Amino acid sequence: MDKQGYRAPQVTDLLGISYRQLDYWDRIGLVKPSVRGAQGSGSQREYSFEDLLQLRVIKQLLDAGISLQKVRKAVEYIRGHLGEQPQGLNILSDGTHIYAATSPDEVFDVLQKGQGVFAIAVDKVWSDLEGSVKKAAKTAKVAGAGGA
Repeated sequence: MDKQGYRAPQVTDLLGISYRQLDYWDRIGLVKPSVRGAQGSGSQREYSFEDLLQLRVIKQLLDAGISLQKVRKAVEYIRGHLGEQPQGLNILSDGTHIYAATSPDEVFDVLQKGQGVFAIAVDKVWSDLEGSVKKAAKTAKVAGAGGA
């Protein structure tokens, strides 16, 4: 994905989070905008695609009832393992613990413990997010052309 920056209104629309959440996560250092941070009153933050990926995973974990402290640890792990595209990286949770799996063997071992888990396939989130971003950009171009 290109190094385009996404402003806060785009981010909130793409991810289904509130501006207050986005602002709070920036202030506590959970996800800082990597393209351009806030420089004072009236300035616009800009987030990269990788930032959007992290934000979407955060939202999914929080929606599943995972504590913010545990989500922070998962995000730190993801940051350490993001390459060009996070092929095969899955985040798993039983509602209490968060696991990362990069192969079917790891997933199998987690399930053998008898705990019900859910998974977030980060590479799937990546590709879904790419589609959402492209669709939003196309919609914006069409809306801009219609107003000209």
